Amino acid sequence: MTQPSGPHPGPNPGPKPEPASGPPGEPETPSRRKSQPKIVARFVAISWRDLALTFGPILLVCAAALYLAVRLIQPAPPNTLTIAAGPKGSSFWTSAQKYKAILARNRITLNVLETQGSLDNLTRLEDQKSDVDVGFVQGGMTKPGTTHDSLESLGSVSYVPLAVFYRGATVVNRLSELKGKRLAIGAEGSGSRVLALTLLKANGIEPGGDTELLPLAGDEAAKALEAGQIDAAFLAGDSAQPPTMAKLLRTPGIRFMDFAQADAYARRFPYLTEIELPMGAFDFARNLPPRPVHMIAPTAELVARDSLHPALSDLLIEAAREVHGRANLMQRANEFPAPLVHEFRISDDAERYYKSGKSFLYRSLPFWVASLADRVLVVLVPLIVVLIPGLRLVPGLYRWRVKSRIYRWYGALIAIEREAISGPDIAQRDALLDRIDAIETAVNRMKMPLAFADQFYVLREHIGFVRERLAHAPVAPVPPAAPGHGAAARDMAQTGASGDALRADTEQGST
Repeated sequence: MTQPSGPHPGPNPGPKPEPASGPPGEPETPSRRKSQPKIVARFVAISWRDLALTFGPILLVCAAALYLAVRLIQPAPPNTLTIAAGPKGSSFWTSAQKYKAILARNRITLNVLETQGSLDNLTRLEDQKSDVDVGFVQGGMTKPGTTHDSLESLGSVSYVPLAVFYRGATVVNRLSELKGKRLAIGAEGSGSRVLALTLLKANGIEPGGDTELLPLAGDEAAKALEAGQIDAAFLAGDSAQPPTMAKLLRTPGIRFMDFAQADAYARRFPYLTEIELPMGAFDFARNLPPRPVHMIAPTAELVARDSLHPALSDLLIEAAREVHGRANLMQRANEFPAPLVHEFRISDDAERYYKSGKSFLYRSLPFWVASLADRVLVVLVPLIVVLIPGLRLVPGLYRWRVKSRIYRWYGALIAIEREAISGPDIAQRDALLDRIDAIETAVNRMKMPLAFADQFYVLREHIGFVRERLAHAPVAPVPPAAPGHGAAARDMAQTGASGDALRADTEQGST
């Protein structure tokens, strides 16, 4: 095999590359060169794929936050409520009518349900099948140890004082002294009757004994007492209205019982409060009563189901403040409503209202506008908390994704340079050059945003730099050929060298 006399002329011959120098005494080993690959890289204004992969996870997190917010958000408050009041014309029923007018200002319809009294109200509230949402319940209606997990109190709204009037010349100041008498203790289902039975039982007087307990209340009980048909009357709530009590005080032979043990009752029964009726409270001219009278009184609570909407809770407490906040014979101004804990736990919404009042939205906007804005904020706040930091991260993550496509080729170039340090032979060097050509081909086909064009060209310069270093790097000597094959080996080596030189000249000419 003969060695070509010179390089094959190309269409555009150029200067020949300098042959790579090898170890002393070795023949020169020109590097194999290929024509430069064609640049087909595309430059775009923005890489939508990288932007989608960067912004997509943030959108997913926002969607998850929105889903949780929607699941946890309070629904819109209903526009209709039902309140269990009491007998028509009673103080509870009258107060409920005032509540109805106040809630109507905020487009809430309050249905007033006529009932037998506090005990009936409590029974309806505990019945999940009834449509009662809120009701007035006098303290002392539940048995000791009973819990009401589904009910909560919006606060106490008034005292329900117990007044005991009796006939006789002998002063009575203890309930135990009424044993064996005829007693009017209130109608069935009323709070007055339940309270009277509880107090009488504490004094050893129970139904079925020698004490006659009659279901008389209000004016009926007062008339029976005046007529001498009964010996004592327990008047509470609506039965103990100031006109009725003043009339009984003016009746000869009828006395107003002074609870000498009032403080002990208040300590024994947590729902009771000791109050004092001032001297002359009913009649200044006649000084009725002639001396201060100690009384005991449970409080009436506004009890609601725990499903009551927080916005409606605020409206009801606001109505209670307007209706029950004035002073009277039994209470001072603004004493009620109050978060007094008795038999029902105070709701969290009521606690918040008593501490800080209505929220800013409900103070500044109409009720329905504030309700809508409140629910919108519950949705927007999680989105803002997640979205704003996420949007600040997007540019950095986008740059990192684009640059990572460039930086990963530097790792491949460094690996090639490390392999070239060990002094590869011709075949190994050609394989490394092929790898460089493959890297350059892949780089030239990249799709890059215009903002990163400078880094694209810097990478191409570095690829050329590594190629040139490898082309002129020393190669390892060829191992001696086996005996009898020296001539053939020399011919093959010369032919390979000539071919490499030819490829180098061709590549040099094409550039």
